[in-house]
Amino acid sequence: MTRSLIPGILAMAAIVVASNILVQHLFGQWLTWGAFTYPLAFLVTDLMNRFYGAAAARRVVLVGFAVGLVCSVIGTQIMGEFGPLVTLRVALGSGLAFLTAQMLDVSIFDRLRSGSWWRAPLASTLVGASADTAIFFTVAFSAGLVWLEPGNDVAWANEALPLLGLGPVAPLWVSLAVADWGVKLLLAILALVPFRMAVQKFHTTHA
Repeated sequence: MTRSLIPGILAMAAIVVASNILVQHLFGQWLTWGAFTYPLAFLVTDLMNRFYGAAAARRVVLVGFAVGLVCSVIGTQIMGEFGPLVTLRVALGSGLAFLTAQMLDVSIFDRLRSGSWWRAPLASTLVGASADTAIFFTVAFSAGLVWLEPGNDVAWANEALPLLGLGPVAPLWVSLAVADWGVKLLLAILALVPFRMAVQKFHTTHA
């Protein structure tokens, strides 16, 4: 069983590392490149869950969490123009969001696994991705949680601006969160295609 999980573990580790690097680079005004790679973690989790069960999927998630912690520690030691690339709040938000969202994904998928093939991956990813976005951006940037890291100035993230440049006035981080959430929801739907293909190939190979 452990050997069979190696592809999933390697894929999860690669996604976490890539996302931690790409999140430093902007894509447009509201997103980073990491927004397009990180949601793939849900696809990996769901495939492991479908192939080997919830316990195996949780093991893959824990590896991803450990890799994320290492990336965060490294990031706190790299100084950028405005201080460390990874602040305590960003590291805390990232870790809490990843672990909570992925474990939610595993539990929901497991509960729905006997239904239509698309129901479990879609529902689990939508819920997990929504939790991930809400937890990360709130912990990392909300002015109400400034006590988590008093020395970290998040005034820039709380600048009042029209939502996504068009809607009602809201803190900047809310626009960032909404844009991130939208990408995750879109990718959750698109990921059903590779999910279905991978499951069919797996069953054919192991028939």
